[in-house]
Amino acid sequence: MEIKIINKSHHPLPQYATAQSAGMDLRANLSLPIILNPLERVMVPTGLYISLPAGFEAQIRPRSGMAIKHGITVINTPGTIDADYRGEICVLLVNLSNESFTINDGERICQMVIASCEQVTWQPVTTLDETERGDGGFGHTGNK
Repeated sequence: MEIKIINKSHHPLPQYATAQSAGMDLRANLSLPIILNPLERVMVPTGLYISLPAGFEAQIRPRSGMAIKHGITVINTPGTIDADYRGEICVLLVNLSNESFTINDGERICQMVIASCEQVTWQPVTTLDETERGDGGFGHTGNK
């Protein structure tokens, strides 16, 4: 699949790290570093603009290394970029650690996954079909 992209950053285009990678790392496009203090959140620009085809979205997901090593994650995980959005891709990061973290220009801050999505048409009804689970919610299956 080819996707049109404008790169206003001074970094290379995102790319897959391996042949089987689902996501591509996005980089911060900054003129000055950002210090992200504990429990603070910030919107980080990437300098990237994309044109997705109808029926697709770009999902913005945390990088596992940043999460485990530094407590940095994407606050609205997964962030969704709709097919009709044409603005700059910005990433909402939050620091869940007890220490400040510096985001530098070019830092890999998240992953982007391109995924197919469907729109639905609601069919109002008064009852739903029965299943084995039924209305069992959180913790329904217990600890095993």
